[in-house]
Amino acid sequence: MIYVVRHGQTDWNLEGRCQGWADTELNQTGLKQAEELSVKLSSVKFDVCFSSPQKRALKTAQIIYQGKIIVDQRIRERGKGELEGRTDVKEMVKQLGIDYYNPNENRFGIERLSDFQNRVRSFWNEILEKHVGKNVLVVTHGGMVMWSHVCLDGMPDDHNIYRYNPKNCEVWQIDNSKPFKIK
Repeated sequence: MIYVVRHGQTDWNLEGRCQGWADTELNQTGLKQAEELSVKLSSVKFDVCFSSPQKRALKTAQIIYQGKIIVDQRIRERGKGELEGRTDVKEMVKQLGIDYYNPNENRFGIERLSDFQNRVRSFWNEILEKHVGKNVLVVTHGGMVMWSHVCLDGMPDDHNIYRYNPKNCEVWQIDNSKPFKIK
């Protein structure tokens, strides 16, 4: 089974700030969430753990998993460029005419959606091929979880990927008992 975990809470989560590649730390609530999740998952014997390199994800992984953590750049959050740190992102996107879901949009330093999706796909195809039947812990970010759902389950008919947006330290389980590839 693959256990996909969104990192614990940060002050920026609490403030509604866009994080992207900003390297924010867990706050006290986030540390507590990770500790509580560690207890809930204590009966699972993980064979391997992957984490985003960003502090908030890596610290969450360190609390949950006591072994060697494989840091993988492919599962870091989507880069949001000049939007990072802002609380008015929806208004900015509308005002500046940013098409956040256009695969080639990269104005204002936003990572191209196509590049983000390609690295998400690359990660999952490797994990799904190499770790069949293993207990895998993946600690990452909300955006990565949402696009992973799209890669693995397909785009929802209404294109609302926010239905897949996990809460901090929420776990999504993926059955990896048989190998499969994604497009």
